[in-house]
Amino acid sequence: MHISLYQVGLIAFAVFGAAVFIQLCYYLFLFRRLAVYKPSKDGGTTNEPVSVIICAKDEAENLMNNLPGILVQEYPQKHEIIVVNDNSGDHSKYIIEEFKQAFNPNLQHLELKQDAKMIIGKKYPLSMGIISAKFETLILTDADCVPASEHWVEKIQSAYTNGIEVVLGYGAYHKKPGLLNKLIRFETFHSALQYLSYALAGIPYMGVGRNLSYKRSLFMKSKGFSSINMIPSGDDDLFINKVATKRNTAIVIDPESHTLSEAKTSWKDWMRQKYRHYTTTKYYQPKHKLWLGLYSFSFGLIYPLLIVAMIGFNWWLPLAVLATRWLVQGIVFYKSMKKLNELDLFPFFILFDIWMVLYYIITLPSLWRGPKQKWK
Repeated sequence: MHISLYQVGLIAFAVFGAAVFIQLCYYLFLFRRLAVYKPSKDGGTTNEPVSVIICAKDEAENLMNNLPGILVQEYPQKHEIIVVNDNSGDHSKYIIEEFKQAFNPNLQHLELKQDAKMIIGKKYPLSMGIISAKFETLILTDADCVPASEHWVEKIQSAYTNGIEVVLGYGAYHKKPGLLNKLIRFETFHSALQYLSYALAGIPYMGVGRNLSYKRSLFMKSKGFSSINMIPSGDDDLFINKVATKRNTAIVIDPESHTLSEAKTSWKDWMRQKYRHYTTTKYYQPKHKLWLGLYSFSFGLIYPLLIVAMIGFNWWLPLAVLATRWLVQGIVFYKSMKKLNELDLFPFFILFDIWMVLYYIITLPSLWRGPKQKWK
């Protein structure tokens, strides 16, 4: 049976249309939630003490640059900053002790001198920091992060209304010249658009360790990382995937609540980082994998099918359908980027959208690769 080019193009257009329809459903019914999100005026209080926990392994330079931004937080109640120094071979110890002398008693130095057997990755030092914490509310960040303002702790804490045990923040990157910086920031924004929107829809599935908060009692009640100890990554996303629910999770997107990190400066380093992150996706709950997989799969079909449909069927009708998606996508992106202080990326969103198809293809093997055995 001979199939003509026209028939191939027609089939491609039909599947292309279905993929665009699925994408529109995600943008209109899910991602739109972040675009139109308005924080409740009846926020929580800042009357609760807070423990900020930072894990560091050979992070002397980052601690020197970023720790002051955490130590100068303007928070009216008791708070402590715990730096877990995980077997560092550099001079991190002396930098922490110097800061401790200047900011004592807020800064606590927890030095680990041996690794935990059978527990790989960052989970052991983080667990030690949580166990040693004095206060119920925990705020987590990394040594390579600095708060975007002196009100970071206050803004995160304010999300703890009745019943909330998990608060998801946004971990942004410093804006620097160059294409790579913009691509990294767009991918970070695109990921945040998903996990923040899912949380608003009552389907929280992950958070990022650069800016994450939860209750100490929730950690203890869930037996910490015991169920994921053999997976090097996942101290943030897999733990949240396990404990976050519709009723106990809130988000904070105020620009003063963000953290800022230095983006990778080489493609190789960035891809290595993303491979490590995506190796945990296979351990998500089935419903989360289904929702995330359907979005990624439909996204990946759009541009290849567009080309086939334009060649074999009709050149302008597929473009009109795609333009509809771009219009809806552009509105959601604009409003969401404005909320997350990433609006400078908006003029390039169509180019970034096309790039993301290639990005998904490049990172796809990470779903089957074995995870790296060390967190640093």
